[in-house]
Amino acid sequence: MIPDWLHLDPLAVVVLTLVTVQRLAELVYSRFNEARLKLSGGVEHGASHYPAIVALHASWLIGLWITAIGTQPSHGWLAIFLALQMLRIWVLGTLGSRWTTRIIVLPGKPPIRSGPYRALSHPNYAVVAAEIFVLPMAFGLITYAVIFSLLNAAVLALRIRSENAALSPTH
Repeated sequence: MIPDWLHLDPLAVVVLTLVTVQRLAELVYSRFNEARLKLSGGVEHGASHYPAIVALHASWLIGLWITAIGTQPSHGWLAIFLALQMLRIWVLGTLGSRWTTRIIVLPGKPPIRSGPYRALSHPNYAVVAAEIFVLPMAFGLITYAVIFSLLNAAVLALRIRSENAALSPTH
């Protein structure tokens, strides 16, 4: 007999594996884009808060592996998370080679204003904020969702201020 604390829900394992692979693939894509942008004269801004973003996202995902692995996820919340993935793909597709996990600005190039950027200044951050809340909710982790959402809001406040400054015409 397997102890309760060792029980692995197959759907939870699949979901967390897919999210982990997605995040790792995005890091590779980001590094590729960062290198290309810097070769084209791109300048990084807000590097001082980047470690906090990495720590927050890594802690969020590792914590989910620890706390949610034995929990059968809610199909309703997973459907919302899946819809968020479609929005994430739209954002990445719109930014193309300018998408990174860092703030890298190409001098003289205007910010992207097409796709979801027509409606929101920072749709990527809106999607990420929703994901940070929705995925733990899929596992019934209400307190986890709220705590990480509040931590993310604090980091995003710094991030958005830095990005807005970097993208301002006077910068």
